[in-house]
Amino acid sequence: MLRGRVVNGLSRALGQRHRRLMSVWKDVPKGPEDAILGVTIAYNKDENPKKINLGVGAYRDDNGKPFVLSSVRAAEAKIQSEKRPMEYLPVIGDKEFLSNSLRLAFTEDNEFLKGDLIAAIQALSGTGACRLGAEFISRFHKSSTGKPLVLMPSPTWANHPGIFRDGGCEVEKYRYYDPESCGFDLEGCVEDLKSAPVGSVVLLHACAHNPTGVDPTMDQWEVISETIKRAGLVPFFDMAYQGFTSGSLDIDAGAVRKFVEDGHRVMLAQSFSKNFGLYGHRLGTLSMLTDSDKEKMAIESQLKILARTMWSNPPIQGSRIVNEVFKDVSLYNSWTEEMSGMANRIIDMRKQLFDKLVELKNPRDWSHITRQKGMFCYSGLSPAQVEAMKEQFSVYLISSGRISMAGVTSANVAHLATAMDAVTR
Repeated sequence: MLRGRVVNGLSRALGQRHRRLMSVWKDVPKGPEDAILGVTIAYNKDENPKKINLGVGAYRDDNGKPFVLSSVRAAEAKIQSEKRPMEYLPVIGDKEFLSNSLRLAFTEDNEFLKGDLIAAIQALSGTGACRLGAEFISRFHKSSTGKPLVLMPSPTWANHPGIFRDGGCEVEKYRYYDPESCGFDLEGCVEDLKSAPVGSVVLLHACAHNPTGVDPTMDQWEVISETIKRAGLVPFFDMAYQGFTSGSLDIDAGAVRKFVEDGHRVMLAQSFSKNFGLYGHRLGTLSMLTDSDKEKMAIESQLKILARTMWSNPPIQGSRIVNEVFKDVSLYNSWTEEMSGMANRIIDMRKQLFDKLVELKNPRDWSHITRQKGMFCYSGLSPAQVEAMKEQFSVYLISSGRISMAGVTSANVAHLATAMDAVTR
């Protein structure tokens, strides 16, 4: 009897202790739902056969299906046939891939590249490159006001502010999008950059601005470059859509190369999700122009320390695929042709959507649809109009009115135009 009471008492005590340990996270608040995920959930529940999902930022073919490039499939098959080992990559990444990535961004003739003066590290796509850049800025960029300041266009990719804040930076906005013209606010942009504290980092979208699709012209980039130089600011480019915007690798890298020519020591985040379709491989690069071998080696040493504590070693398969494409002329030509094809399909969908709205004699000026570039179109639709499109036509997009043009196809563009026409009259 005594033994039974002791055992039962211990069990109750252990049970109470166990319950206390189990409740340690009970006060964690539920985070807000991702806006794009919410759109997809609602879309999936809709039984209307005409429904359209314009929320997801990933390329779809004209049948609305995910698209894998044939050059990527061929490179993948070659790698598989060789039964290569799956050892860790170095913390800095695949050196061959890094070389290919830098040549793609800056060209083989770039003086910094020829002089081996570009510090670079493989990262987990553009997101990882931006986060690693934020951590580096936070640790090594001196600021008289405490945390280093990063200025971002208003609006910017929804993930940018969190990436840089969590990386230890202060975040503020500069004017970029003009809602009246659905275009670029050059005057506001320049005014805000001129008044920024010396040494502030300026985040710039190299092409296909997300979420607006509004890109400065090369003449406007020249003004921005000169403004940043005179104000003593640091340009940080996020280039997620090289080749995917216009179909030309050179045109889409024009702003980055212009800044380098103008003497800026740019920071650059690159992603291979869109132009290679390697979304799930999380492949990217962070690079920084330097003035000496000593500076380059020091920066890379610190980037490796930061990466070691974040992801340790980058994934291997995506970099192997890119390397195979780059060293095989046939595969490279196939890749650039398919990449251009993806870009041109989106450009064509913009034109078709604009033409349909004109045919419907909608009273609005929709010319911004064809002026804007890349994956996204900032339609100018209000949250109420977006909601009406969902309820009346089963057309789903986020409340800002951003349309993912990759979700527009030859089969659904007329339905989309009809919806947009109906809610804007």
